[in-house]
Amino acid sequence: MYLRAVHAELDIPSLRRFVRDNPFGLLITAIQSPKFPTIQCTHVPWVLNVSDEHSQTELGKLRAHLARVNPHSKALIEAVQASGTSNGRLESEVSVIFTGSVHSYVTPKFYTETKPTTGKVVPTWDYSAVQVYGKASVLWDTKNAETGSYLQKQVEDLTKHAEENIMNYVGGDAPTAWEVSDAPSSYVDILKKGIIGIEIDIDRLEGKYKMSQEMSKGDREGIIQGFGALGTEHGEQMARLVKERGALKDAKSAATQYGNI
Repeated sequence: MYLRAVHAELDIPSLRRFVRDNPFGLLITAIQSPKFPTIQCTHVPWVLNVSDEHSQTELGKLRAHLARVNPHSKALIEAVQASGTSNGRLESEVSVIFTGSVHSYVTPKFYTETKPTTGKVVPTWDYSAVQVYGKASVLWDTKNAETGSYLQKQVEDLTKHAEENIMNYVGGDAPTAWEVSDAPSSYVDILKKGIIGIEIDIDRLEGKYKMSQEMSKGDREGIIQGFGALGTEHGEQMARLVKERGALKDAKSAATQYGNI
């Protein structure tokens, strides 16, 4: 990931939280195959597991499932079968990209400090993203008990995360969450035969918030006011993020200057 220092998010717990808040990621692999394209991409929701939620350094594991008929799945299975007859691990590194839900084009009209004085302004796009890299295990063999156990836990954990954190179905005054056990087990077992599992041991976790932090305070204020004046929920969200990340940048700059005194 291209990371300018001003945009980089280096806090590992914050990156883990970003993935959980934006779980719909793009899996990218580059697998040499005589039957399938080398580079393949699939959008799927992910579950992030860590053994110690309080850890400042643990990267964790990503878990997901793909449709078995997906050519991407077939390429994954072919790759692990090259070194074994059942579930296995890919030799090549894989990547998953997560993008924040709030992002936008930024018009030069918002640069109320620089545009009137020099005119040296151009549009940009503000966004946030996390990129994950690691080695993946592929669980595809329906005759291997590990596959069934993995897929059952995967669909249950993913459902629980989505019901509680996206739908806010947590019970009490809110509705209760739907659970996989609400569906007939025989039906779930049939559906599980149509998917494969993938688990990634994360080696690198990189993230950025490009929210105009590099701009002057005057231009940032113009961006905040400009998005706010749009009168939309998306505009308000952008204004809030630009304000938050700008304040963090200013606080870090102040702390650095204070430390140099």
